[in-house]
Parts: sequence; structure tokens; C-alpha cells
Amino acid sequence: MADITRFRFISHLRANPTTHVRHLRNGKVAHDGAGQAFWFRALNSSLSEIPVDDREQPLLFHGRTQDFQDVAVQATVTYRVTDPALASARLDFGIDPDTGLWRSTPLEQLGGLLTELAQQTALDLLARMTLTEALSEGMTALRQAVGTGLREDQRLTGLGIGVEDVRVVAVRAERDVEKALQTPTREMVQQAADKATYERRAMAVERERSIAENELQNQIELARREEQLVNQRGQNERMRATEAAAAGQIETQAAAGRQRALAEAEADAKRAIGAAEAAAEKALLEAYAELDQATILALAIKQGALPEIGTLNLTPDLITPLLTKLTAGADA
Repeated sequence: MADITRFRFISHLRANPTTHVRHLRNGKVAHDGAGQAFWFRALNSSLSEIPVDDREQPLLFHGRTQDFQDVAVQATVTYRVTDPALASARLDFGIDPDTGLWRSTPLEQLGGLLTELAQQTALDLLARMTLTEALSEGMTALRQAVGTGLREDQRLTGLGIGVEDVRVVAVRAERDVEKALQTPTREMVQQAADKATYERRAMAVERERSIAENELQNQIELARREEQLVNQRGQNERMRATEAAAAGQIETQAAAGRQRALAEAEADAKRAIGAAEAAAEKALLEAYAELDQATILALAIKQGALPEIGTLNLTPDLITPLLTKLTAGADA
């Protein structure tokens, strides 16, 4: 909207860069262009403000397909005024010289025209398509058909309107029909999901089985190695026992040899001692054999070899010969 500043007998207008202002003074063009700023008198001036920026017109309408199914189409048309002079001549873009507001609703009229023209093209195309085609290929086909139809329409060209872009946002059937159409796909998706679940479970079971087999193989291998270890330990123990028995036998044989040698040495020593003692006894006996009885008796008494005598009776018959021999021996 243009900014109008009113003074006593004159006013000043300042337009935006995206607004084309057309000023007629007494029926003749005084100012014409975008972003204008000028002084004017309200009594002899006619002002038109035409927006030249891109505008978007939303569309929402229903159509019927070839198989008599209702579909809803949501789209957006982007347009702009390419010829402001022609547009101001065909549509009322006049503004109030005091407030700068439009005296009518030109954009609503233009939007209604665009909507009707787009609907006409879209409905003609939908009437030649089945519901399945409309839902699967309708967006692209409608965008191309509506864009081409609006750009080639003579009424828009005659108004100085150019269509920049057409976007079809959605083509949808009624809720019940759409749900029914989605059911096979949902079933397929559910079947695929179930299949994936079953395959995942089967894979999990297979992995668990593989893990169990690996654990069993590990246990078997550990048992085999433990058996080998036990056998090896048994062999080692038997070898140690054999070696210990052999060593004990050798030690026993050595001890027996030592004891036998010691016994033989002791026996030899005892035999030698016995022989010596026997020889001494023999010599002693031979020496005693040459002595008389009295001498032997004296020697026995001297050596204490006689038994203990409790009572000794000495008679003159015994003492006299003994004293005689002792005296003779002393004299000799």
C-alpha cells in the first residue's frame, strides 16, 4: 500500500519498489512506474496501484475421476502482473487519494479467475483418469496440465498476468476409499514385516544354535585336553614311582651291601678276636697245665675267680703244707 501524506491543497504519494503506480491527471498519464514518489492534487488525479511482485494463490477443490470416484486436489499457483498498464485497464486497481486503499478487491477477482481456470483444466484431466492413475500419476500430470493451460489462456494474457509456477501438493481420495486402497499395501508391508520378524527370529535361533554348538565343541575340546592332561599326569606319576622304586631298590641294595660288608667285617673281626682269645686261653691253659694244684688255686684266689665263700674252716692239715711250700719258695 502506498504512503499518502495529505497537506491542505496538495498530497504526496510514495510507493513501494514492488508496487507499480499509475497517475492520471485530467485523463492523461502523469506518472507511471514502480517505486514512484510525487505530488498530486486529489481533485484532478486518478491513482492506480498494481503489485508487480510474485503472488501465490492457494487452490483446494474436488474432482471426479473416470470411475466416478471423488478426489481432492491441493495446489498453489504463483503469478505476477507482467503488464501493469493492461492490468489497470482491465481490472479496477484504483486507490483512494486520501487513504491509499483500493476502492475494490482486484486481487480477489484475479484469484477467483485463476482458481476457476486451474479447476477447469484439472477437472478435464481427472475426468479422463481412473482413481488409481489419479493417485499415482495425478500430481505430475496435473502440474503440467494446469501450468500449460494457465500460461496459454488468452484471458490471463489479456489481463497482463503471467503464471510463474504451479505446484500440486496433494491428490487424495475419500478417507474410506483411500483406506481400502491402502489395505493391500499395508498387508504386503505387514507380511514383509512378519517375514522379516520370522527371518530375524530364525537367524537368532540359528545363531543361538551355532553358539551352543561352539560352546559344546569347546567343552569337548576342553574335556579332551583335560583327558590328555590326566593321562600325561598319570604317566608322569607312574614314571616318578618307577624311578623312585628303582632308586629305592638301588638304595636298599646298597644298604644291604653295606650291612653285609659290615657284618662280614664284624664277623671277621670277631673270628680274629675269638681266635686270638682261643689261642690266649689255650696258651694259658697250657701254662696252667704245668702248674700244681696249689698254685692254680692261689692264682684263682688272686684273680677272684673262686665263688663266694661264706664260711672257711682252716684245719692244720690244710695250712701246714701250704705254709711249707710258701716258705720254700721264699727261700729259693
